[in-house]
Order: sequence, then C-alpha cells, then structure tokens
Amino acid sequence: MVKIPCSYSSVVDKILMVEQILSEFRLNQEDLKEIMKRMQREMCRGLRLETHEEASVKMLPTYVRSTPEGSEVGDFLALDLGGTNFRVMLVKVGEDEERSWKVETKNQMYSIPEDAMTGTAEMLFDYVAECMSDFLEKHHLKHKKLPLGFTFSFPVRHEDIDKGILLNWTKGFKASGAEGNNVVGLLRDAIKRRGDFEMDVVAMVNDTVATMISCYYEDRSCEVGMIVGTGCNACYMEEMRTVELVEGEEGRMCVNTEWGAFGDNGELEEFRLEYDRVVDETSINPGHQLYEKLISGKYMGELVRLVLMKLVNEDLLFNGEASELLKTRGGFETRYVSQVESDTGDRKQIYNILSSLGVLPSELDCDIVRLVCESVSTRSAHMCGAGLAGVINLMRERRCQETLKITVGVDGSVYKLHPCFRDRFHQIVWDLTPHCEITFIQSEEGSGRGAALISAVASKMAACILTQ
Repeated sequence: MVKIPCSYSSVVDKILMVEQILSEFRLNQEDLKEIMKRMQREMCRGLRLETHEEASVKMLPTYVRSTPEGSEVGDFLALDLGGTNFRVMLVKVGEDEERSWKVETKNQMYSIPEDAMTGTAEMLFDYVAECMSDFLEKHHLKHKKLPLGFTFSFPVRHEDIDKGILLNWTKGFKASGAEGNNVVGLLRDAIKRRGDFEMDVVAMVNDTVATMISCYYEDRSCEVGMIVGTGCNACYMEEMRTVELVEGEEGRMCVNTEWGAFGDNGELEEFRLEYDRVVDETSINPGHQLYEKLISGKYMGELVRLVLMKLVNEDLLFNGEASELLKTRGGFETRYVSQVESDTGDRKQIYNILSSLGVLPSELDCDIVRLVCESVSTRSAHMCGAGLAGVINLMRERRCQETLKITVGVDGSVYKLHPCFRDRFHQIVWDLTPHCEITFIQSEEGSGRGAALISAVASKMAACILTQ
C-alpha cells in the first residue's frame, strides 16, 4: 500500500471535505417519516379505482388469497425468471414419518443470454422452454405432466392466478412483443412449439409473493414478502375491502406493491442527488423505477463509482487521478461495496479491489473509499426501511390493532450478502413502527419453492371446485 507522507492537518481537512460531500446521503428521522408517509399515500392511490392509473405505486392484486395449510402433496415444477439467471426447480411436497409437512427441492440455474433478454418475446420464451426440456430430461420427467408454478418478477396486471399481462419490463430486459401480453400464454406457446413435453401452468406469481409463501411455511405470521437484490419490491396481505380493482369484500388478498416505481411522479425529488440523476439518465429506463434506483443492487456499485469520480475530480482521492476502469460506467461492481465494508480493518481487501481497478491507493484513499461505500449502502438500507415501515403501519391501521405482530420474509443478494445492510435496515423499520412487533426471516430458495407451494394450493383448489 502506498504511504504518502502527509501533514496531520491536511489529512483532517481532506476527511472533513469528504464527509461534507457524503453528508448529502444522510437521512434523518424526519426525512424517513416523510418518505414513509408519501409511500403510504401512493399505496392508497394505487388501491383505489379512480387513482390507480396515475399512482406510481401500482398495488397489483395477485389473486393469491389462501396460504398453504399443509395438506397439499405431490410433485411440482417451478420456474423463476426475474434477473439475468433463470432457475428450474422440482419441488416434492409430502409428509415425513411424523406426518409433518416437508418440502424437498432440486434445482438448476441457467444464465439468460443477452440476445434473449433484448430480442423478441418468442426468443426469450423459446429459451426458457429449452431449459425446461433440458431439466426434465436430466430428471427423467419428460413423460409426466406436472403442475407448474411460474415466478415472474416484473410488473404484471393479474386477471387470475394463471393469467397476467406484462405492464413493462425492468432490470435490463427489453424483449419485444411481451409488454401488453399474457405472460403465461407466451410460456404455453413456447412449450407447444417445442412439443417434446407437456406442462400444466397453474399459477404465476411475483418473487415477493413466492418469498412470502415460502416463509409462511416456516412461520404462520409471515404476511409480508420482500426482495432486496438486483431489484427491490414488496408484497403483503391486504384487506379485500380496500382492493378496489377486484370484486369482493371478504378476507385478504396478497398485493404486489411494485414500489420500485415510487418516485416516478416526483415524490422523491428532494431526496435524489446528482449521482442518482446520472444513474437514471444512463439507465435503460430513464424516469422509471426511481425508488429502486436508490436502493437495489443493480445500481449501488455505479452510485459508489460516481461519488468516487466526484472525489477524484475535487482532488480528494487517488491524487486526483482515476484509472480507465474507474472512469467506465459499471466499472465498480456492487459486490465490491460488500467486500469493501467486510474489510477487517487492515485495508487489504479494499487495497486488492482498488488495485484490480488499476488504482494504487494510499491508506487514506482506502479509508475514504470505505466511507463512500458505507454512505451509499446505509442510505439504501434506510430508504428501504422507510418504505417497509409504511407498509406495516398501514396494515396495522387497516386491521385496527393496537399492536400488530407480523413476520417479514426477505430474499435477495443485497439483503443476504452485504455485511451491514440487514442490521441497518431492520433498525430503521423497528424505529418507525413503534406499535408493531416485527420478526424478519431470510428465505431459502424462496422464489422457486414459494411458486411451487402456490401451484400446490391452486391445484388443490381447482380439484375441490371440479369435485363440487
């Protein structure tokens, strides 16, 4: 590591100037309460028929009304499409020796080629069907017509549990001919075109919903599902009487908030910084998913890179010189943020990352880079916490309960892999929900397993209807 002789006062001055620049990322309690209130206002607008169209938080009904109760058994297939990797999973739901419910899974990951993500819908779903065929072949299941649960993690307007219209792509997907169409129909058509296996697509769900159901299997109080990974979103069980887009007053329905678009109508303007604006302008969907762009893993590394470049230009970092990699959009990956903050204090990890980016940092440079990563990831955790607190406080009000006891199932790479995100996020949620007792559980294989459990419930309900 480069040690540059430097007077104590100039080091202090430099750190003070860096902290001044980073102070913009700090959100105080009043800021967070304001974000929470605005989130609740948009949620209410999304639920109402007259304001649904213009609301930034769409509050999409999922048609998931009942949760697994333990009597569903059988083999189910699950697909999980929501990022650059796509998963096929076989889920065996049965009883063990003690007659308690058990779920076993086998899965395989397939990576989606760029041309399938950005080509035509037909290309994308043909690729999905090809992967399914490969998986069924390996597990000698081609002869069986299995019920399929499909986790599809994009904004969808459901017309039933097995029918949903794609509103718009997010997370770098652009396949033409899919928006405005029934996604389950596109998948069924691709399976038919192949003709080498049959499949009964019984349910399509969002990854937040699959996560909630998967965690409900472990904890019956789980009525909120959340993802903080490449994207960021949440769902929860809402009172049917307030879900105006669906007829019926009785019971509850799971609502997919699609809160990533919160801010698209200007609700977050005073909280967005110059770096956020650059990230948005250079993204594949400028002006959309603004809340998600402040939080999720897809954008966190790039936000850090832009702050580092600002500090270089102000001569506060790397002697005012950046490497070509650091000047390149996407050059500082989000995984580096986790690695920098995992550094034990000897700065080795930070030094190695910066060296790999073509920079020879001093000890002070390493400390400044760590401060930048902490500022960006802490704001992400706090922003996310304010949103979830808004959801949970609204649930308590709706249910007219003095104290709401609830469990939140969470999945996603940022939540699971960042060393400090989870604790910072939990603390803000607890601070902002004084009348709630909240437990968090981390979902394991939530997306696929949850989709299979929902298809198990849907299959059983369909069988009950047929026999009535």
